[in-house]
Amino acid sequence: MKIVFMGTPEFARRPLEYLYSGKKHEILAVVTGPDKKSGRGLKLISTPVKSASQTLGIPVFTPTSLKDETFINEIKEFKADIFVVVAFKILPERLFTIPNFGSINLHGSLLPKYRGAAPINWALINGETETGLSTFYLKKKVDTGNIIYQKKIAIEPEDNFDTLYQRMSEEAGPAIELTLDLIENDYVKMTMFQDEALATPAPKINPQDANINWDSDAEKVVNFIRGMSSIPCARTLLRGKIIKIYKGKVAEIQTETETQPGQIIKDKHKLLVSTAKGVVEITELQPEGKAKMSGDQFLRGYQPREKEFLGDSQ
Repeated sequence: MKIVFMGTPEFARRPLEYLYSGKKHEILAVVTGPDKKSGRGLKLISTPVKSASQTLGIPVFTPTSLKDETFINEIKEFKADIFVVVAFKILPERLFTIPNFGSINLHGSLLPKYRGAAPINWALINGETETGLSTFYLKKKVDTGNIIYQKKIAIEPEDNFDTLYQRMSEEAGPAIELTLDLIENDYVKMTMFQDEALATPAPKINPQDANINWDSDAEKVVNFIRGMSSIPCARTLLRGKIIKIYKGKVAEIQTETETQPGQIIKDKHKLLVSTAKGVVEITELQPEGKAKMSGDQFLRGYQPREKEFLGDSQ
């Protein structure tokens, strides 16, 4: 099939390269986000999808508006069979209805669960043991189209956002290729309607959403850390300064004295923090203005005081 591919981040780069290398389907053009200024020098940085497209020699479009008349007319000229969308903007109906076979999207969950911008994060935060990939036809309402194909992916206990994101991105290319094969060979006779009663949200996560709630239980705190690592990264406060928490685990200990949520428990080698139920051992963190370090290194350098707290409770 002749494809126009649309995507922006690293998650979309891998399936783009997979489809290109497979040669089963032809990528006519790529649509991605405009270059953005980044870093101290405010240097213009291309999206991962744009960089990959340029390396592969695929024509790239970076419209500031998907409703722009000139852009829409240019895309029409390619006469693509189908648009493939992965981690991109919401397409206006006028755009996604251009191809004869319509437009398909790949989403990082087993729809209708976790509709929204951050499905991988929320699956981890909620302690799921399984997630997956869904391909579906685009409709006007976001993430509600009829499902074509789903691939289940196990969430391992040691997974965080970074590891799960990478594994799911690697599975995305084969899932899209199989979906295109099904459509091209007319095997998609019946697509699956999404059951609205099973729908759950996965809204975008901002840095202000990343504060750890020590009044939760230990398992929920650990899952929150997993879901936030490494961007935007779970965070808390100590002595008025931000500490980013990259890794933690439920500690198999019983406290000898009564503690309050957020209280640092005295230990020579482990950074232990009490929650409303149970204890979390923080194994990797980054104090404000410092490099990443282990919990043991933090204890040696910061030497927490007796009954010192993390978070707003201090």
